[in-house]
Amino acid sequence: MKKKWWHDKVAYQIYPKSFQDSNGDGIGDLRGIISRLDYLKELGIDIVWLSPIYKSPFVDQGYDISDYYNIAEEFGTMEEFDELLAEAKKREMYIVMDLVVNHCSDQHEWFRKALADPDGEYADYFYFVKGKDGKAPSNYRSYFGGSTWEKVPNSDKYYLHMFAKEQPDLNWENPVVRQKIYEMVNWWLDKGVAGFRIDAIINIKKDINFPSFEPDGPDGLATCIKMVEAVNGVGDFLEELKHETFEKHDAFTVGEVFNMKEDELLEFIGEDGHFSTMFDFSAHVLTFGEHGWYDQKPLRFEEWRKVIFDSQQELQGKCFKANIIENHDEPRGATHYLPEHARNDAGKKMLGTVSVLLRGIPFIYQGQEIGMTNCKRNDISEYDDISTIDQYQEALRAGLSEEEALKCCYENSRDNARTPMQWSDGKNGGFTDGTPWLAMNPNYMEINVAAQEHKADSVLAYYRKLIALRKAKEYKDTFTYGIFKPKYENAEDIFAFERVNEESGQKLLILANFGTEEHTITLEQRIAKVLLTNEGRQEAINAEAALNGTITLDSCETVVLELEK
Repeated sequence: MKKKWWHDKVAYQIYPKSFQDSNGDGIGDLRGIISRLDYLKELGIDIVWLSPIYKSPFVDQGYDISDYYNIAEEFGTMEEFDELLAEAKKREMYIVMDLVVNHCSDQHEWFRKALADPDGEYADYFYFVKGKDGKAPSNYRSYFGGSTWEKVPNSDKYYLHMFAKEQPDLNWENPVVRQKIYEMVNWWLDKGVAGFRIDAIINIKKDINFPSFEPDGPDGLATCIKMVEAVNGVGDFLEELKHETFEKHDAFTVGEVFNMKEDELLEFIGEDGHFSTMFDFSAHVLTFGEHGWYDQKPLRFEEWRKVIFDSQQELQGKCFKANIIENHDEPRGATHYLPEHARNDAGKKMLGTVSVLLRGIPFIYQGQEIGMTNCKRNDISEYDDISTIDQYQEALRAGLSEEEALKCCYENSRDNARTPMQWSDGKNGGFTDGTPWLAMNPNYMEINVAAQEHKADSVLAYYRKLIALRKAKEYKDTFTYGIFKPKYENAEDIFAFERVNEESGQKLLILANFGTEEHTITLEQRIAKVLLTNEGRQEAINAEAALNGTITLDSCETVVLELEK
């Protein structure tokens, strides 16, 4: 593989609304982010990805953009953004923006002009389509529920929105629209942004005949995903986007890509792919229900381990994916991927270890490094997320009780990751002096940065060691470019793999026990060094390995070893 500047970096996602409030209005802001850059630097972060900070009505938490060239007042000013770029650069850190170009807000100037003249130039910036027999053009269900089609006032046309009705889809078939998008992307890159996380990008290619599909629910609709999966040609748009923008600036890009066709991996993130990398959602997809959260499958350890191992081996020597256990669209990893018995500090460290040391770019989501968890709510009114409210109603329609539907939200809601960052056990967790826009997770009294900052065995202290190990001069090449080799696949509850540097012969073995009982593992090679353990048992592990050639791991124990050559 051709080496790139971003290959050995560690990334961190900030959800600006919930990270740090500096002015007491209950909403996180740019000034708050600037104040925490040293914290991120000490953690070992290189790349900071900001969820959308553009001007927006916040129907979908900023993923409905009304002005791509302006900062939302809630977050601050363009001058403060420029200051953030400058302060990050001083610390040798990179800022990555969220790029949302499948759709915009219905408050965007283009859409307002389109509504004012449904047969005019700006209507073709979107998908304004005549209805069929007095009904919508097709039977697609949006990602947030209900039809993807909304009637255009005073017209026989409908406009397409694959997300909320306030998020009209942009017409990528229109070359004028594409050029305006490229101009905007280059404007941000010229300003000093290092790249983009690219939102819902697979959706930009539509079948402009908009054929209906067999209904897959009692509402008579079919998920819009069916159209996305059936249509071809998205690669042409993505290549043009890359050539016109990203490659001119050597930008780092990470795609949010679902529903990719089986043979398209290298086209998307290979040596000369559309993007630098894309998120590995293989584990997240495991728990998807057929109809929604209410009929999701329980996560089985063996399946989870297998999809990660398969994904790692598929990419071997070809490309990098971005490894995550949580983000702003998912529940907290500590609740989602850890079995009940492992939802403790040891388990959180173990989960972090097997994620951060995989082959690929590690992405850490704010609060993951202190072990933040899902948040129980007492009523659906306490949720702010449009998708959660839709899934709650879907569960009720399927016959679940309010209590059962609320449990689905506790396990899956995006708001679990959007509760404010827990900085201290003080007022509102040190997030704000005002009233938080979304209620704090009550466990901020126990789980917070201040409580862990100077505690040697805290989750935060462990994450700092873990990231430092990944980036350590003597191991960086192996953790960055070394091959991934699954180990002990037949051992129940054991997640184990090697990272092997084929040039130097260096072998690093990662072992983790996700079970309730201790496990004894017979080593295939002698240990050169114990590099990291979440239980502080280096001496005991060394002694047992030297004496018996085995390692006994307690429940929720993980260890990183350098093996003798």
